[in-house]
Amino acid sequence: MHFDEEILEWVKAALMASHADDRREHEQAIHRCQVEYKRLDDRLHAMYLDKLDDRIDTAFYDRMSAQWRTEQTRLLREIERHGSAEESYMADGIRLLELGRNASRLFAKQPVHEKKRLLNLVLSNCQWDKGDVHAVCRQPFDLLAETVASGTTVGAQQTALSSGSPVWLGNLDSNQD
Repeated sequence: MHFDEEILEWVKAALMASHADDRREHEQAIHRCQVEYKRLDDRLHAMYLDKLDDRIDTAFYDRMSAQWRTEQTRLLREIERHGSAEESYMADGIRLLELGRNASRLFAKQPVHEKKRLLNLVLSNCQWDKGDVHAVCRQPFDLLAETVASGTTVGAQQTALSSGSPVWLGNLDSNQD
């Protein structure tokens, strides 16, 4: 599963590009929550003025302000969730790529119990067959291993990284944006 720095950078760029749609959806959701939060804040302010001018009673004010503040708290949590989801997605994806790239080097340096943890993270369904080990990689390492293997066989036929990987760039998907 070894690939060089150039491949790693290309895959990072592809990950960022593929994340653009998700990022746009998160930004739109955050914007909707912020607009709703502001609307509730404006209502609270207007209702407070109505209370001061004795247009509404205290019981109604207390009930409605508590309800709207609860909704504002929910909106703030939603904004935070969308913000952390976006950061987490990219950071986790890049860490997984770097782990896949450095797995063999890390494995060689680790004590036995850490080697076992690394193998359990990367591999599943390992089998011993007449002195040969047959391993199946877990997701997303299976895609990395397949891409690296494909890249070594295609090697001479495909010189430019910008032309893509035959494993990762298949048919067009339904989202043409």
